[in-house]
Amino acid sequence: MKTLRLLLGDQLNSQHSWFDEVNPDVTYIMAEMRQETDYVKHHIQKVVAFFLSMRNLSDELTKQGHQVVYYKISDANNPQNLEQLILDLVEKNKIEQFEYQLPDEYRLDEQLKSICEKLSIPTKAVDSEHFYTSRTELADFFKGKKQLLMENFYRMMRKKHDVLMVGDQPLDGKWNFDHNNRNQYKNEVPIPFPLEFHKNVSEIVTEIKSQNITTFGSIDRENFSWPTSRNESLQLIDYFCEYLLAHFGTYQDSLFSGHNFLFHSRLSFAMNSKMISPKEVVDAVVSYYYQNQETIELAQVEGFVRQIIGWREYVRGIYWKEMPNYAKMNALENYNPLPEFFWTGKTKMKCMQHSISQSLTESYAHHIQRLMVIGNFSLLAQLHPDAVDTWYLGVYIDAIEWVEMPNTRGMSQYADGGIVATKPYVSSGSYINKMSNYCGSCHYKVKEKLGEKACPFNSLYWNFLDEKKQHFANNQRMSMMLALLRKMKPEELAATKEKAITILENMENL
Repeated sequence: MKTLRLLLGDQLNSQHSWFDEVNPDVTYIMAEMRQETDYVKHHIQKVVAFFLSMRNLSDELTKQGHQVVYYKISDANNPQNLEQLILDLVEKNKIEQFEYQLPDEYRLDEQLKSICEKLSIPTKAVDSEHFYTSRTELADFFKGKKQLLMENFYRMMRKKHDVLMVGDQPLDGKWNFDHNNRNQYKNEVPIPFPLEFHKNVSEIVTEIKSQNITTFGSIDRENFSWPTSRNESLQLIDYFCEYLLAHFGTYQDSLFSGHNFLFHSRLSFAMNSKMISPKEVVDAVVSYYYQNQETIELAQVEGFVRQIIGWREYVRGIYWKEMPNYAKMNALENYNPLPEFFWTGKTKMKCMQHSISQSLTESYAHHIQRLMVIGNFSLLAQLHPDAVDTWYLGVYIDAIEWVEMPNTRGMSQYADGGIVATKPYVSSGSYINKMSNYCGSCHYKVKEKLGEKACPFNSLYWNFLDEKKQHFANNQRMSMMLALLRKMKPEELAATKEKAITILENMENL
């Protein structure tokens, strides 16, 4: 039976069972499409990384003997649309069956269902063979429960997959070392240089620009450093284990202007494009730990494992449980527009300047920069979650909607009303000062609430609590902060709010 199999840009799993046998009657289709480059404005490095990784997989499959039809973005006969692409190939090649791997974005899931309905041949959807969980496993696990606590899900995952366990108990008797993962980096230990691959991508950048695709951010065309093949991704795992793991957990929440990556693995793009699997990563890290327990503490490893089998699988489950309504949620009724400095990094706030500029330069920021700097400001400034969502989805190389949206709209912006987070992740400047070296060289004064040089986070924080207090009236985790708000002298609160309103009305000048 002549079969057409679709591979999407984030389905680059060369280990998939589809490829176990070479079958001349099976044709694989891969395509770089305007449909995917244009649904939001993407960072140039993100577009390059996906296209280059797709081309590398196509070449690998072709060398193995598989039949691959590949459309580059600049090919004159590229339909640039998934539906037209599939319908044309089915007719042209007299295809008798169409198969695809379940996509991880709701919009593509719906589109593929629609396409299959239009085909007059049998169709089949198979698993991508990537995640630890199915789409519905989280929803099944929390069925009948009011709160979707990640910690409960995480413990189930540890038990089910026997990760860092002794029988049915956690290794060393403790599930979570989060309190060990909150240290500020102060040059105690040297930070190794990141592993980079130094590829010349000038040709592919020229192709993208020739099609007038709108992108943003910068790229070093002659030294593109992200992994774009399975081999490079595996090298990155080994590098993380050998050089970064020993201090990862200790400084995973730290902010430091002297180094963009600290001890983070930079594996998220490789995983989210499926060049490597989460199980491969976890197994490699846990195995390395067991072989090097004299130099690596359990807290370093558990913090990493929690991010992958806990948080990563959790947010995917939330996405499939709550979509499509999740994409429209704005529980706190925030409507302010995104300031221009999100696209330029030009602001006097050192923490925002560094985090945004790094995002624009590297197409990457680590989770605390995303959550407690950029996300914190976005929520305190009451920016519209649609605008924040779109920016995060476009700017980060690892951002695919299933992982980006619950992290942004849920964890960061609390727009889902508490489905993901039990409280909003907001703070005044004091948290940023505690976790970073940003504040010392900032134009603003982190300890001041009022006055021209007062840190904007301070007045915005108290204004946010006052503006949204009705939303949090029954939230136990917010009770202490709301009690402090009630104790503020009326004239102090009024002055603080007046300062915050001035900031909100003049965000472009911050």
